[in-house]
Parts: sequence; structure tokens; C-alpha cells
Amino acid sequence: MTIAELINDIGKIIIFLMILMSVFLITVKSTNKLSNYLFTAFLLVTAFDLSGMFLSIQNSTLKSLKIASVLLQMPLYYLYVQSVCYFNFKLEPKNLLHTLLFLGVFILFIATSISDKSYSIYQIISKIQYYSYIIAVFFTLNHFRKLYQENYSANHYNTYKWILQITILFLIGSCFVLLRDFIPSEQNKLLLTNLNLLTSIFALFVICWFVLKALNKPSLFLGIDKNIPSLKSEKKSNIESEQAIKQLSEYMTTEKPYLDPELSLQKLALGINLPEKQLSQLINQQIGKHFFDYINEFRINDAKVLLKEQPDLTVLEILYEIGFNSKSSFYTAFKKQTSQTPTAYRKL
Repeated sequence: MTIAELINDIGKIIIFLMILMSVFLITVKSTNKLSNYLFTAFLLVTAFDLSGMFLSIQNSTLKSLKIASVLLQMPLYYLYVQSVCYFNFKLEPKNLLHTLLFLGVFILFIATSISDKSYSIYQIISKIQYYSYIIAVFFTLNHFRKLYQENYSANHYNTYKWILQITILFLIGSCFVLLRDFIPSEQNKLLLTNLNLLTSIFALFVICWFVLKALNKPSLFLGIDKNIPSLKSEKKSNIESEQAIKQLSEYMTTEKPYLDPELSLQKLALGINLPEKQLSQLINQQIGKHFFDYINEFRINDAKVLLKEQPDLTVLEILYEIGFNSKSSFYTAFKKQTSQTPTAYRKL
């Protein structure tokens, strides 16, 4: 089997897996259908682009559509990131603006029959667009991370990590493409062929990783409220702050609201009868901790007691009892606070 034939076969496997995952995303039961639909659209558009690994398109209109469709990939991915991070994200007419570059280049290709000049323009535009959306995704992730730490006790880190990993993989993939562009095809045919093989293997790895993540981590798509304002500093008197801290501490000790795995700043504010803004400033500024870390501190303190005094309870039983909803988030929080794993702590 030649390298070209191997690339051809890998391309077919990639397209098959993308279609298979698309069917899974559309049919699986989910509370956030929009994110599934957007990721499906992203996969199908990408599959259309990658079909060039084993299909030769002769029709000029279809070929123009295929090349221009690359300009839909990153807008769809960006909208997908928005929908995963924020449960109240909705598609609006203004989101159609993301398709303007695609439409413009598609019309340009039709008008010029994909001339060398129009294709050179497309290459410049596609690279600028790609990295612009990558930067926009990183800004979204930074904002998302700040909001969930300030307002939620549930583990949204897995969602953050999932999107960050995808984005980094895209950046690695773009490096392969950039490298290929700098290799003269006439003088380095063997090197270019091997690079194409490496790129196709990497693409296969990425789509396999997507499939495994979708099957093993259905809880990735929780989302948070995108309309929560970011915290801003406001001065409070020392007496007022001390009273509020005392009130909060007594409530946490007696009522133990942290046992609710879905506890949010809004829920805690209702329970303690304080405005959300005041409670957020109290925890983040006066106490000096993110809401996420503040709540987990109480949970870990309970866990330490149970680990020592309830040897019959498994670590899994303990983590659910104290308000965590995943083993990974419990282990991360426990090690952050104690510098040990729960099992090692129990053996002391």
C-alpha cells in the first residue's frame, strides 16, 4: 500500500467517524440541544472539507463551496463554545454576520472560477479569520472561568478543560497546515507526502478523541448564566463586613448548604437573605476566596472527618455525601487543600 492510498483510507475513516458522531449528537438525549447541533454542524462542515483527502471534485460550483466552507468552521466552533459555556446562550439574527466571509469568498470564487489571485486572497483571509476566532475563544474561556469560580460550586472546570484542549489541538493542527504551506511541492514531494500522512493521522486521533469524550463525559455541557456581571470592588465598613461574615459562617455551619452539589451564589444568597452582589463581594473580596473554593473548603473539612471516623464508607460514598458530583473534582479539591489524596489522608 502506498502512502497516498493510506491517506485515502484514513480520510474515509475520519469522515465515517465524524458522521457517526454527528448522528450520536443529534439523537442523544440532552438538556442543551443547541450545543449538540452546533458541534454537529461544525463536524459536518469539517467533514466536507476533509473529503478532499479521497475525493476529487470537478464541478466548479461544488469545488468553490467546498473551499469556502472552511470559513464556516471557526464561526461554528466559536458559537459552540458559547453554547457550552453559557446555558442561556441563544442563536440570534446577528449571528448570521459570522457567515459573511464565507458568502463573500464563495461569490468571489464563482465569479473568478477560483483564479490564482482569488485563491491567494482566500488564503490570507482564512488565516486571519482562524486566529481571530482562536483569540475570541480564549477570551470566552477566561470570562467563563472567572464567572464559574465566583458564582458556582459545581465543577465546571471539566467544561473549561474540554474546550481548552480542543482549541489547543486546533492550534497544533494549524501548525501542520502552516508547515505544509512553506514546503515547495516540486522539490520536496516525499517530505510533503509524509507531512500529509502525519496530518491525516493527527486528524484521526482528534476525531477519535472527540468520540470517546462524548461517550464518557456526558456531563461536560452544564453551562452557566452568561448574564452574571463580573465582580467589581465596592467598599464596605469593617463592622458591616464582620457582621456579614459572622452571619455567613454560622449559616454554613448550621444549615450546611454546601451539601447541595448544585449550590450556586444565587441559592446561597436566598438562603442567607443577602443580596447576591453583597454576598459575592463578601466571599471574593472580604474573605479573599472564589465562591467555588470557599464552598469546597467546607466540603473537604467534612470529608476529612468522614475519612477518619467512618472507615466503612468508601471514598466514592463520601464525595457524594459531602456535595461533590464527580470523583475527579473531589480529588482535585482535596489535594489542593491538604496536599494529599483522600486515600493517603485516611491512612495517616
